[in-house]
Amino acid sequence: MATKSPNSIDVYVGRRVRTRRLELGMSLEKLGSSIGVTFQQLQKYEKGSNRISASRLQQLCDILKVSVGYFFEEARYRKPNVAATDYVSEFLATTDGHQLAKAFVQIKNVQLRHRIAKLANEIAGERVAALRK
Repeated sequence: MATKSPNSIDVYVGRRVRTRRLELGMSLEKLGSSIGVTFQQLQKYEKGSNRISASRLQQLCDILKVSVGYFFEEARYRKPNVAATDYVSEFLATTDGHQLAKAFVQIKNVQLRHRIAKLANEIAGERVAALRK
């Protein structure tokens, strides 16, 4: 029996929930209890494996202090049933990515930011090269 993959819009909306939750520094447990679900259920929403109902989405808007449109900002540009490939939103939906982006934009020295970006690219290049061997 084939497993059904999540709809790309559900994945996108879930990623936006996670990104906003991280921006507010809110735990899975706290947000889950605020909307009346377990943290496991909230994880499924954030991954897009479970769809978020309209009433639940409205609850999330109230708690996360965003409009419904926030969850669909770029979704209209995505083709249905195509896997999400937006590496920036994937990156920002991770705890490390969110923290790194927040810290990076606070670095005022432009040359230092360029050196950090270059270092990250070099490290990523080494990892890719090691994976090819």
